[in-house]
Amino acid sequence: MKHNLFNHLFVLELANNHWGSLERGLKIVNDYASVVRFNDMKASIKLQFRDVDNFVHPEFRENSDLRYVDKTLRTKLSWEDFGVLLNAVKAGGMLTMSTPFDEASVAKCGEYDLDIVKIASSDIKDWFLIEAIADLKKPVIASSGGSSLKDLDDLVNFFAKRNIPFALNHCVSLYPSEDNWLELNQIDFLVKRYPDIHIGFSTHEYNSWDYSLMIAYAKGARTFERHIDIDYENVPVSPYCSLPEQIDQWFRAYKKAQEMCGGPGVEKRVPSKAEVEYLEALVRGVYAKRDLSEGHVLTEDDVYLAIPLKKGQISCREFRRGEIITSLVKANEAININNINSPYSENSELTKAIMNRGV
Repeated sequence: MKHNLFNHLFVLELANNHWGSLERGLKIVNDYASVVRFNDMKASIKLQFRDVDNFVHPEFRENSDLRYVDKTLRTKLSWEDFGVLLNAVKAGGMLTMSTPFDEASVAKCGEYDLDIVKIASSDIKDWFLIEAIADLKKPVIASSGGSSLKDLDDLVNFFAKRNIPFALNHCVSLYPSEDNWLELNQIDFLVKRYPDIHIGFSTHEYNSWDYSLMIAYAKGARTFERHIDIDYENVPVSPYCSLPEQIDQWFRAYKKAQEMCGGPGVEKRVPSKAEVEYLEALVRGVYAKRDLSEGHVLTEDDVYLAIPLKKGQISCREFRRGEIITSLVKANEAININNINSPYSENSELTKAIMNRGV
């Protein structure tokens, strides 16, 4: 079943943008906490956990020319520093969350009692890791980048059978992503295929993401993820990362999407009184073409339809032909509900509504 924790949740991916500096990490957390509070959003700042000393093979721990390995080594934080960051996230009113990349890091997710655990796109077939995460019994979000349909079915079914709250993000794992790579129609597919879980959108584009967020929301995505960073100490900001002012803009776009999409769309909406009254003013009333005497049976040739509709006048909606005139109606006069004998005139509620509408 869908878990409310994931509904309207924004995951702000800190990744390794702390660059191994607790000070920088705390500034990122605090800067984004202000944006989250200002916009009154439900958000999490997500860290990345790695047991670096064991995660990287010994032969590659010194002067590796592999970018991913080199960055992992250079951005290492102590577990104590991660604890400080998590406390700052909580103090900022946000949910705690991490992507663990190994079993030791999964254990740390449990030790820190995180609110949510994330499965990265790279790990959606790492069943050693997935089973360890499931053992925590924590809510889980997974990204679907690079996956097959079987991968997703297996993952959704695995967590469903264990009754673990689970959400699935549509994701294109290209950094940064061009607009024409986003495949947002996949959200339609995921919403239809997995109706019992929340579907989200994890985005890495480097152009304006307001449009993609609004489209994703309209298609049914209800949890969103994006990488974050700050312009600080002359450290280059990756093109797929957002700055605080851009996340502020993203939140505003989300609220605009909510406003424009309205209700959940599971049943016919009830029009507002203002809308009904506006349209009532455009309805044509029934007017007599000529003098109509008492007892005359109305036909289409006896009347014409025109605006405005007057109070008490029958409209094109009620005229059915065959109504009997009960008192003289002169040419060009409105045919009033009280001038005819018809099923409508026998319904007191309808008669009241007709008497109160029009000009």
